[in-house]
Amino acid sequence: MSRKRSNMEISADILKVAIGGARKSHLVYRANLNFAIIKDYLKDLSSAGLLSHPSNGSKLYTTTEKGIAFINYMNGLQQFAMN
Repeated sequence: MSRKRSNMEISADILKVAIGGARKSHLVYRANLNFAIIKDYLKDLSSAGLLSHPSNGSKLYTTTEKGIAFINYMNGLQQFAMN
């Protein structure tokens, strides 16, 4: 039986996909979300400084250094919970 992901887990999944830069459609499919849900996550992650949003015509979302630190923090929590 599977469980629902938390908001933090979903955020970490989005940030992992966007590390090398990703379009919104890639984020949706690779983070296993839908377009209606990801809209709020992208806004929240961008305003928190974890994700750089497209500017100057680029359509790629990219994880910031702060976002990478968040991913590392989440990975540490998951390892702690497993032990």
